[in-house]
Amino acid sequence: MAEINNFIKTIMEKDLSEGKVTEIITRFPPEPNAYLHIGHARAIINDFELAKCFNGKTNLRFDDTNPVNEGEEYVNAIIEDLKWLGYTPNIVCFGSDYFEKTYEMAVLLIKKGLAYVDDLTQEETTAYRGTLTEPGKNSPYRDRTVEENLDLFERMRKGEFKDGEKTLRAKIDMASPNINMRDPVMYRILHVEHHRQGNKWCIYPMYDFAHPLQDSFEGVTHSLCSIEYDNHRPLYDWFVEKCELPHVPHQYEWGRLNITNTIMSKRYLRQLVEGSYVTGYDDPRMPTLVGLRRKGFTAEAIKEFILYTGLSRINSTTDAENLDFFLREDQKLKATRPSAVLNPLKVVITNYPEGQVEWLDAPENMENEELGTRKVAFGKYLYIEKEDFVEEKPNKKWKRLAKDVEVRLMHAYFVKCNEVIKDENGEIVEIHCTYDPQTKSGSGFNERKPNGTIHFVEASTAKKATFNLFNPLIWDATEETKHLSFIERLNKNSWEVVEGFVEASLENTEVGTHYQFVRNGYYCTDKLSTKENLVFNRTCGLKSSFNPNN
Repeated sequence: MAEINNFIKTIMEKDLSEGKVTEIITRFPPEPNAYLHIGHARAIINDFELAKCFNGKTNLRFDDTNPVNEGEEYVNAIIEDLKWLGYTPNIVCFGSDYFEKTYEMAVLLIKKGLAYVDDLTQEETTAYRGTLTEPGKNSPYRDRTVEENLDLFERMRKGEFKDGEKTLRAKIDMASPNINMRDPVMYRILHVEHHRQGNKWCIYPMYDFAHPLQDSFEGVTHSLCSIEYDNHRPLYDWFVEKCELPHVPHQYEWGRLNITNTIMSKRYLRQLVEGSYVTGYDDPRMPTLVGLRRKGFTAEAIKEFILYTGLSRINSTTDAENLDFFLREDQKLKATRPSAVLNPLKVVITNYPEGQVEWLDAPENMENEELGTRKVAFGKYLYIEKEDFVEEKPNKKWKRLAKDVEVRLMHAYFVKCNEVIKDENGEIVEIHCTYDPQTKSGSGFNERKPNGTIHFVEASTAKKATFNLFNPLIWDATEETKHLSFIERLNKNSWEVVEGFVEASLENTEVGTHYQFVRNGYYCTDKLSTKENLVFNRTCGLKSSFNPNN
């Protein structure tokens, strides 16, 4: 795994050496209202790997303080994603575990004159807040007595008020240049059933209030988050200080990682699913971890990709194809390399016996002998890729099959095309070839050189297969398309389905198995694949221009 060197690690090293902390404890706090995407993977991997550098711990804490869209489906999916990435949290807990304790902290702030119950509507609260250039103004309810605020807050908890009728706000400074410090809302009323607490609560803490408290309760030392929370840090520190918490955590921010032709907004991803623009959260075109996994990306590839991109204080963008590089690096020595023909052209070996099939030895992976060998069928009727044949060799660089040209069939024999069969439209539908039995692969034959090597599958033993080929689901906005919504920028050709054949050895393939289909690309057996109907997803092609070492 790539070595970790970034400014957060430097901070941790300094904090340990100066005795500010005695151990490193981080946390990953997802809200269980959606499936995790590759942006979340960046947070997970850095949270866990940074802590691991110092033999520290990482907690998984579900931020379930907004019950509207939260549920066990997402909780289970997130736990499974972490397991797939190879991480075991120090503890698994929920923000709702701390509801009583959080409520007590709110009461403390009320008693200290630092919080009040407000009757302003959401629209009025926004209007009173001011702008970046104009200070806000105090709510007319800001000077309620401590006793009145305690009474109203207790009644809020008992359910005496409607949704939105009242809020609990911190009393800080409505003229602060930091808008987040202008009496932020700490609690709102929501008469919604909670996925774990049921109807026990009808008031729920806001993230900015609950998060620093929960970090403190758990002993978190370094609370890592994305850069948009930079101006929330003063509020984070204010709540920790004013609640007189014995453990003081600290928040640190890093820049977001954007990926070309990829959206990572939970709201937009939900819109894609609910609008049936995709087949679900595990659609292989989605940037969700379940989608990437189904497409064929491995946890190791994603980890290396994330660590390669590093961390900085500024937002950055990387090309989506860079992830492909790390998949190739991970699988080039692991994946077996069978043959698959996606666009078949029938070949008849005219001088080969009818009804005979011979089985030839072939390495599973020519770069890794430890994977052993397999048997490849050869017979009178074969399939090759249509693009591997032209009627007339166009130039010296053409290293595939043409009429009156001889090539090697991979792991088999030399064959020469003698006749081309066309349909009534002039399309080539079949070619007739002869083979040279002296040229068997591994025989040492070297009397002449073929015009290249192509792959094939034997027709009688081949298995029909469906291949899903993917392109970006969405195109990045350009000057010409920036006025369009992201739905209008969806790629209508993002999923192509082709029918072809694979060699017999794949008949019993299991879901999730990775292959490098020789001369074609990296593939993964799809969840819809059966013995009767094999289905493979293309993860990526064989080559790209990206190399992290250049």
